[in-house]
Amino acid sequence: MEYTKEVDFNPESVDDGNGTPSAIHRADNALLRNLGYKSEFKREFSLLETISFSLSIMAVSCGTTTGYSYPLLSGGHFAMVWGWFIPCIFVTCVAASMAELASSMPTSAGLYYFSAKMASQKRSALASWITGWSNITGQVTLICSINYSCAELITTGIAMATDGAVVLGSGATFGILFTIHLTQAILCSAGTRVLARTMVLVLIVIMTTTLSAIISLLVCSRGMVSPKDAFTKFENNTGWSNNVWAFILAFTTPMWCLTGYDSAAHIAEETSNAAHAAPIAIMVGVLGTEILGWLMFIAYSFATYSVPDVLQSKFALPVGDVFLHVLGKRGALALWWSITVLQYLTGCSQTVDASRVVFAFSRDDALPGSRWWKRVNRYTQTPVNAVWFVTLLSAICGLLSFSVAAFDSLASAAVIGLYVSYVTPIYFRITSGRDKLKPGPFHLGRWSRPVGAIAVAWVAFMVVMLLFPYSQTVGPQTTNYAVVIILIVFFFAAASWIFSARRWFTGPIPNIACDAESSSSDGKSE
Repeated sequence: MEYTKEVDFNPESVDDGNGTPSAIHRADNALLRNLGYKSEFKREFSLLETISFSLSIMAVSCGTTTGYSYPLLSGGHFAMVWGWFIPCIFVTCVAASMAELASSMPTSAGLYYFSAKMASQKRSALASWITGWSNITGQVTLICSINYSCAELITTGIAMATDGAVVLGSGATFGILFTIHLTQAILCSAGTRVLARTMVLVLIVIMTTTLSAIISLLVCSRGMVSPKDAFTKFENNTGWSNNVWAFILAFTTPMWCLTGYDSAAHIAEETSNAAHAAPIAIMVGVLGTEILGWLMFIAYSFATYSVPDVLQSKFALPVGDVFLHVLGKRGALALWWSITVLQYLTGCSQTVDASRVVFAFSRDDALPGSRWWKRVNRYTQTPVNAVWFVTLLSAICGLLSFSVAAFDSLASAAVIGLYVSYVTPIYFRITSGRDKLKPGPFHLGRWSRPVGAIAVAWVAFMVVMLLFPYSQTVGPQTTNYAVVIILIVFFFAAASWIFSARRWFTGPIPNIACDAESSSSDGKSE
């Protein structure tokens, strides 16, 4: 298959159905030129499809199902309900601050571009470097954590279907994980139009599956748990003696579920009316996931008939016992496999998102082998090389699946990497960049600084929390390897910066002569 950096596609040739260039697309591309980049993708994502893309990565019914064990251990019923609700308040601040930046600067470069523009001139390149590497670390480990949980959904589903007769081990789980990665890479190499149209289908599946789960669990569990117990009963099974700290560990699930909403910024160059669509998709995606996630955990709290009994489950995902106990075998399997399919689609969306981040960072020559990863496929007009690159890196991270604490490590590394990249530009926005931002259609106004300050403080606290092991009893099989993943990337990125990149990396590199392009555009408009 032939690849080329320069594609034949002309974004200005897109018409509005009447044979004339779309005014919206012309405005999108003009804004992108002002940011320093030429348009290299087709703008196939509508507002609905962009919202669907954001929601698909957070896929609430999947995240709450695979992350059920955290609140189960960290406080039982109380942690399920309030361990979700409390973090959502602070994550909304992060999302709102990010949406403000995405509305002003809708480019696939996204977060590291925002950092470069908001930081002082002296710190611009370093801020961009830190943000880019943090985001890529989070993006890759998020793919792996999503797909690993998908593999666990499959192994648990098989055990449920066979009444526990077939229990697959870590080797089989890794084999399933590798197969998931491979098939997703093939699907994600498709053209933008195919990917965009698929998002509407994914949105329908998300809403149908999530509402079905909430309603069926609430209806079928009637009388199992009293309303008082469902909202207030606290049971600490983490091994930590401090109940407050144990409860805080339950925040891992919502923090993991509420990641990836920066995807709306990363596909901005493939989105129509991006300055409006990107911030709306971020806010709708986050708020929708928060509300549905809380309802899901309320339903799970009522359906958790006995915390000690569920903890004795032999399934890879203990929540499988809850499904069987409440819904019966047929109902449980029907809903379970729907969630599994949705989790697979979530992995596809995240692979697309991560590949766009790698493409954008490579476009500025910031990654080893950038000349390969920034190439756009001539036929699909998508960064196919970047798709396979992030898939390879994620598959390597998948070797952690042989550890009992695999999901803990991958989820923590994903959250730390992503949220550090989220708040770095927000930090500079409220400090050195207070007067630099040119407001887009979505703007926080006088609330920008207080909301941003809350976002930065919250993430600083969560990063520290996520580096801790989930239990006081730590061994080779239960260690939180997020520290290892983060440190490996940190030392590589730091060494690269100190010995090389600080002499040549200047941050985002414009790939057009902005003034000339703008003048040309103005001439055409006249």
